Amino acid sequence: MSKGTLYTNIQKGIATITFGHPKSNSFPSELLNQLIGTFNRLSDDDQVNVIVLKSEGERAFCSGASFDELLKINTLEDGQTFFEGFANLINAMRQCTKTIVTRVQGKTVGGGVGIIAASDYVFATEKADIKLSEISIGIGPFVIEPAITRKIGMAALNELSLEPWAWKTAYWAQKKGLFAKVFDNTYDLDRELEIYTNKLASYNPEALANWKKISWQGTEHWVNLLNERAAISGELVLSGFTKKALEKFRS
Repeated sequence: MSKGTLYTNIQKGIATITFGHPKSNSFPSELLNQLIGTFNRLSDDDQVNVIVLKSEGERAFCSGASFDELLKINTLEDGQTFFEGFANLINAMRQCTKTIVTRVQGKTVGGGVGIIAASDYVFATEKADIKLSEISIGIGPFVIEPAITRKIGMAALNELSLEPWAWKTAYWAQKKGLFAKVFDNTYDLDRELEIYTNKLASYNPEALANWKKISWQGTEHWVNLLNERAAISGELVLSGFTKKALEKFRS
């Protein structure tokens, strides 16, 4: 369990991926790579029309990459490899031929916001506040920026990034276009999510696949772009400012 868990269940054309980690559903590299592999596999599965992505528990949806691993980075190579994890995940979600519907039941930080932005449709509860805290520790949301900007625009992303201490509400995220629907509670969310995905899974899979391709048009260069952004973050994490900022998180 210390490495986290990831389960996939397929029923009636809907593949439900559930991930979990005891530290606010964060993603150590091993779990991140499992999720990337799962998206790649389901993309080629003819029995799957729609993918639902969700996390365990009732509190945090995702707190991003593993902070424990971040604290251990000592070389440029390790830094770039660390940040390439979310670069590869966003590209796997973007290139996946299936529609990805994400269920956000709680707060989300950093890379978790990138996951939400890389989803095709998002259901959330009113407890699903979001925050980008990267600037406060001397790095920035460079890898996830293209995905978030595509959804909410640069002005809203600036508001998130340049207030790294501030939580934005689920209704703010809905207004900006990150969330499609916001519900009072998880019961209502899950009921509507089931209705929605069952309808979507009944439609022509070729039409859904082609629509996804069109909706992500213009992002073909992201494979190189996100790796370049990972290199920027990998260098910054070794800076004196960031090293000092990270010291307070060491146990």
